[in-house]
Amino acid sequence: MCGIVGLFIKNPDLKNSLGRHLSEMLIGMSQRGPDSTGFAIYRGNGLDDSIKLTLFNGLSPAGWDGLAAELEIAVGVSVSLEIRSSHAMVTAQCTVDDILEWLTRHHPEIRVVGYGHCIEIYKEMGLPADVVGRFGLADMSGSHAIGHTRMATESAVTTEHSHPFIAASDICLVHNGSLSNHNRLRRRLQAHGMSFETDNDSEVAARYVAYRIAEGASLREALEAALKDLDGFYTFAVGTRDGFAVVRDGIACKPAVMAETDDWVAMASEYRSLAYLPGADKAKVWEPEPAVVYSWGREQTE
Repeated sequence: MCGIVGLFIKNPDLKNSLGRHLSEMLIGMSQRGPDSTGFAIYRGNGLDDSIKLTLFNGLSPAGWDGLAAELEIAVGVSVSLEIRSSHAMVTAQCTVDDILEWLTRHHPEIRVVGYGHCIEIYKEMGLPADVVGRFGLADMSGSHAIGHTRMATESAVTTEHSHPFIAASDICLVHNGSLSNHNRLRRRLQAHGMSFETDNDSEVAARYVAYRIAEGASLREALEAALKDLDGFYTFAVGTRDGFAVVRDGIACKPAVMAETDDWVAMASEYRSLAYLPGADKAKVWEPEPAVVYSWGREQTE
């Protein structure tokens, strides 16, 4: 089955090594998810007006030629574009909706993988070691990240079906398990105006979280509501601009382990992905309780 990981850096001196540690954690999940790998990494403080969108088009790097110039004309501000393998990250000082609406009209072939002020999402088919190498994760710095290795059980093996799934600005979700009522819930969310790009049950979970937050719920309240509305066996890790949260269903048959030191907080589907973090041998280690939301963020470390 799938493997999920999360890492929140409490000690600022370790932020430059976030990508290296997350790479090791994802590679530790290789035997749980052999068909695709993805991660969301939070970089920058998100306090200015700039926004970031991670895009995917399945083409060679040359497939992005001219996009930045087109966007600059469309939104009227300077746009930068950074290519990483099959993905590109667009940065601009405008609103997310300005770019999303323009892409929908003029470049429907481009998939928006992630968006927000801090978040970057990269995901592809392949083993963890290959995917993190393609995107250069080991060289990335940041404050926190979540990741996923996938073994497809019901939907196609494609980049689009890989995790993480964006839920809302700077909020994304990874999932280990299976939802039994996702088709019914999908129709319910569509009736409220939400659209879907895949038939993956994990996308339904992400859209559900986005729907609850748009209604005014906090992340904790959205996940507590999910415990009532989402049927199945699951562990979710949800990334936000301030940190990450973990919740297991009420039966909690999907494995999860957490660890914490003065320098970091981490979770993984198996302890092997925590064992090589610095100071892991002295960490507080525990299994998250069923139907309990655990969260860590900047406000807890400042």
